[in-house]
Amino acid sequence: MIFTYPINNIVFQVVNYINGGITIMAIALEFLDFIVPISVIKEKYPGGWEQCLTDHEPSIGQCIWYDKYLFKSGAMNPMDIKSMLERWTKLGFEPYEEIDGKRYWKDLCVSEVMFYGRTTLPCQWFEFDRKEKYGYLKGTDPGKISNRNNPRGF
Repeated sequence: MIFTYPINNIVFQVVNYINGGITIMAIALEFLDFIVPISVIKEKYPGGWEQCLTDHEPSIGQCIWYDKYLFKSGAMNPMDIKSMLERWTKLGFEPYEEIDGKRYWKDLCVSEVMFYGRTTLPCQWFEFDRKEKYGYLKGTDPGKISNRNNPRGF
């Protein structure tokens, strides 16, 4: 069953798979990507997941999309990523942690897929397919991929 509804003058189609259909559990990656687990957003974002979606509504389907587990915002340059890191850190997110003397991403991570095809620091909860340029929460099945054409991942 397909439902169509307008959001900010853009029409998205949401496909409702009934009785054990496909679940989208991977996010397409482009250029530089700022990625946060939705479970961490629910815990730390002021107002939780619902407020995060409200705050980012104008960019959903443009540079932002999400699946069942991960929220992704994209950027074209490092300064935009730096700004996102600063903004989310001020909201209470902890970007880094030290493990055995090595710096890792903690509450969020940044990936770069155009040239290096990896996260900019090690990230224990994020996996990605370098060839196909999508990422997913470690320990989950990637399934279908959320992207610009299917930004809401359901």
